[in-house]
Amino acid sequence: MTTETMIAQKQVPVSLPWLRVVALVVGMVLSFAAGELLRPTLRLAEIKPPILLDKQIPEAFGDWRVDPNVRPVVPDPGLQAMLDSLYSQTLARTYINRKGERVMLSIAYGSDQSNEATAVHRPEFCYSAQGFRVRQTATETLTIGQTRVPVARILAQLGQRNEPITYWVTLDEAATLPGLGRKIQQIRYGLKGEIPDGMLVRVSSISADESAAFQLQQVFLEQMYAAVPSEVRGRYFGVRPAL
Repeated sequence: MTTETMIAQKQVPVSLPWLRVVALVVGMVLSFAAGELLRPTLRLAEIKPPILLDKQIPEAFGDWRVDPNVRPVVPDPGLQAMLDSLYSQTLARTYINRKGERVMLSIAYGSDQSNEATAVHRPEFCYSAQGFRVRQTATETLTIGQTRVPVARILAQLGQRNEPITYWVTLDEAATLPGLGRKIQQIRYGLKGEIPDGMLVRVSSISADESAAFQLQQVFLEQMYAAVPSEVRGRYFGVRPAL
């Protein structure tokens, strides 16, 4: 065996660890580069008609007028401060019709709905934080105007107050529910390089009769649908066509 061969054999064990380190560093660099390339960058809120909650939701529409004497349940100051940092706009109003029936409306809009941070505003958490006992009664799909909207229906109770609630969330023009449905939509937009805006829409009414309350909310939502400007209606209700 030559001297050169012996030297080469001794060098092999020394060089392999360095090869592994180099391969690891290269892999990390490539992974970082791929992550940057796949990171969504197109903010839909910047290229679509702006959302202006207080203007696009009229104070009077159909058979409904704002009742300034009653406000929907609002978060405590600590939670409200967190929501203010997560959402671009919020709207909270109570509407009354000619029969004296009331429906409370709450909408929270955010220009970036690409993560799960805004889950804190789900009515289940918001009402529970105020001391309500909350239980979900159903998830279903409502036909509102020309759109089919998946909604969650829950019941919040505090003492003698019984408040049936209907709500959903949107990402861009896709109406869905928190959880898996919302996550799937986030992935779908992310794969296209898009950052969706979106909102949580909640209506409720104080009533011991859940069925009657949900029927009243349906009437309210149908008239609200007709009142929202057509160019942004899909951002509130989604664009899934009614059958």
